[in-house]
Formats: sequence, C-alpha cells, structure tokens
Amino acid sequence: MRRKKLVIISHTKHYKDGKNIVGWGATINEVNYLADYWEEVVHIGCLYNSKAPNSSLPYNKENISFIPIPPFGGKNFISKLLIFTTIPIIVFKVYKNCIGATEVQLRLPTSMGLFLLPIFSFFIPRKFMFWVKYAGDWGQIKPPLANRIQRYWLKKNWAKCKVTINGFWNNQPNHCYSFENPCLSEEDVSYGKTIALEKVFQKPYNFCFVGRVNDAKGVSDIISSFKNVPLDEIKNIHIIGDGDEIDKYKRDAEYLNGKIIFHGFQDKEYVHLILKSIHFFLLPSKAEGFPKVVAEAACYGGIPIVSNVGSIAHYINDQNGFVWNIKNKKCTYDKFFNIVLETDQDKLKLMSNNVVKLAEMFTFDNYLKKIEQHILN
Repeated sequence: MRRKKLVIISHTKHYKDGKNIVGWGATINEVNYLADYWEEVVHIGCLYNSKAPNSSLPYNKENISFIPIPPFGGKNFISKLLIFTTIPIIVFKVYKNCIGATEVQLRLPTSMGLFLLPIFSFFIPRKFMFWVKYAGDWGQIKPPLANRIQRYWLKKNWAKCKVTINGFWNNQPNHCYSFENPCLSEEDVSYGKTIALEKVFQKPYNFCFVGRVNDAKGVSDIISSFKNVPLDEIKNIHIIGDGDEIDKYKRDAEYLNGKIIFHGFQDKEYVHLILKSIHFFLLPSKAEGFPKVVAEAACYGGIPIVSNVGSIAHYINDQNGFVWNIKNKKCTYDKFFNIVLETDQDKLKLMSNNVVKLAEMFTFDNYLKKIEQHILN
C-alpha cells in the first residue's frame, strides 16, 4: 500500500544537466527507490550553478518533484555567514511543501539543521510523521559544534521525532533506531556473490579508495603506505573521487610508476566495475558515520582496511576485514597496512567470503523493511 506524500529535506547537491536536474548519485538512487512506495515524493535540496560531476544521476520516477534551495555554507567565515540570507527562502519552501505531507524526512547533520530543528520542534503544525535521518558519527567524542548541537537536540528528543542513525550505541535512546544506509539491490548482492566466489587472493593485489580525495579521508596515508611495498606486489591502486588537492596527491604518488590511477568522481556502474576487480578496499578516514562504499566493496568480496571511526567497527572485525585503531600512535597506518599484506592468502579468502554477508544488510529491500517496522508503524 502506497503512502500519500513524503517530503525529504537535505543539503544534497543538484545541478542542471541540459534539461534534466541531476544530483549526488547515492542519494538520488535512494529517493528513486522510495518513490515506489509513496504517491508523491518532494525532495528539497541545493541547486548549484556548476558542472555536474560524473557521479550525478537524474530522478527516474514521475512522482518525484525537486524543489531547489540556494546553496549555503562554505570554507571561510563570510561564506558561512551567508546562510542567514538564505534562511527565509529555505524556511518558506520547507513550510509550503510540508502542507499535505504524511511523512517528512530531514537529513542531518547540516548547517540548516541548526534552524530547521527548532522550527520543526516548536513552530510547524505537526500533521505528519517527522523522521530525522542522522548520517554523521553518532558516537563522535568531539564533533564539530554544529553537529554536536544537532545530535544533542535529537538525543533529548525536543523535536518529538523518530531518528535513524548509523551503528549500535550504548545508552541509545528509545526513539533512535539503528539503520543501514541502503546502496545495493538484491540483484547486486546476488551477482556480487558470484564474483566473490571466483576471487583469488594472489599477489599482485588490486586496491581501491572511493570518496572525497583529501587528508580527512586518509588519502595521504594511503599513498605513503605503499612506499614499503614492492611494486611487483601491486597491480593497481584505484582512487575514485576528487578534491581541491588532487594535483598534490598525484605528485606524491609519482613513485608508484603509474600503478595508481586517479579516476575522478564516477557513477555507480563505473565504481562497481572497479570494485569487482579489487582485493582490498582502503579507507583510513578520520571521521565517518558508516560509508556506504564499504558495503559496496564487500558485495564483491573486497576486504576492507579501514579505521575504527564512526560505526565502522560495528560491522567490520577481524573475521571480515582489518580495522586500524586510529588512536594507536605506536602503529601507524603504514605499519598496519604492511602487516595486513603479509596475511596468509587462505585466511584472506575466508575473510572475503565473510565480508560478502555484510552486503545483505545494506540492500534497499532491507531498508524498506526497517522503515515499515520502525518509522511507519
């Protein structure tokens, strides 16, 4: 049975691509899926006047409407202050489109959460079910101030809403539900199992990173970690994503003699083509919620070598991957990485088989079951 009207409010980047509106592929995939279960879906998101990256996708359902809001925030203080000029526009569009909604999803953390949370808590008449999807690190000890305020507000349940979060936490409030962010279809998982079964762990190995190319994601650590690895043990290192310092990373990686390939941002089909071929997925990130791409790599038996931030260690352990303790000053990522590469190949194959099971938790069908169980009941 289809629900009536779902409104999604996010800071997802959208762009004009000819006559089409396209947006960040991972989010658009999710919205396209949800549109099968609502008569009307409205997505309020940011529209940028720039070229769309290759990772962007269009909406593919006629019952989806995109409502643009101005981009906000930035890297410098002045840019951050400019959000105050866009607040009236955002509030008006949110209020107007919530009329007639049966469900409203606010995706946090984002700077507009600082004013939308109070508005939803005290000012907008609640004739709908209000759901906050918090994608940040729920257990982060010292998050950015804006994230800390939003997380505190949600923990106290001042918004009287249901909250979905990454991971499973001690003293988790009753109104907060552990959800896996969907990124895979049942067909993806079934096909991935056939690829994983045939995967042979024999040097040279294939490696991959997907995400924003910056130090916060650990790209410098990845590049430096290969300095003590013989080149004949490396087939390829795929870096999928982009960032302001991409040219610096390319220079730093010149010692790898062409073994490292910088692909830029790419769509799901392209990314999965690479993930099918890899042995290891690399993500020594400084902060995460739970990155979907870990599950996407797992779908094909790619063993994660990841840091223990966010809820990553809630899913990855010594049976299905390698988790680096980012706080262990005695064991740098370089040292940890080199220890991993000396692991017995039979053990690696077993870990690969185990991590495939993780992918089943991140399907859209599993996501819908949890929505029906915890959000719509």
